[in-house]
Amino acid sequence: MGNTMAVTQSASETRALGEKLAGRLKPGDVILLEGKLGAGKSELARGIARGLGVTETVTSPSFTILNVYESGRYPLYHFDWYRLESEEELYELGMDEYLGGDGIALVEWPGRCPEAVPEDCLLIRLDAEGETTRRITSESRGSFRKIIPDEG
Repeated sequence: MGNTMAVTQSASETRALGEKLAGRLKPGDVILLEGKLGAGKSELARGIARGLGVTETVTSPSFTILNVYESGRYPLYHFDWYRLESEEELYELGMDEYLGGDGIALVEWPGRCPEAVPEDCLLIRLDAEGETTRRITSESRGSFRKIIPDEG
């Protein structure tokens, strides 16, 4: 599957991992966040935002599909595809300008519209193990550079 990035024991540890990850990201990167409801996708996204220097409050874009944050080092485009009805909705939002563009794109629930996922991306999967423990794994896809060191 993927490399284990970390096992976190709290939401604050998941955010701290995202903050650390943000230091390795560059404009054009697309990060897919997979996991069940409550697995910590939004917490990891908040950490990435904080690591990029975003000053706005980061909320899940569940109803808007896309939140844009421009206060950090790079623009952050935070997608939530959970409520998508069709791929056309994404193109109406101008998604092609955001994925692989001048900022970092985070996509929660990428499996809802797999045909819109770029070939080159980093997939991060969050799995809940009990109340607060999260196992977080990563997989570089396509020609996405390896930014997560091997464990061990």
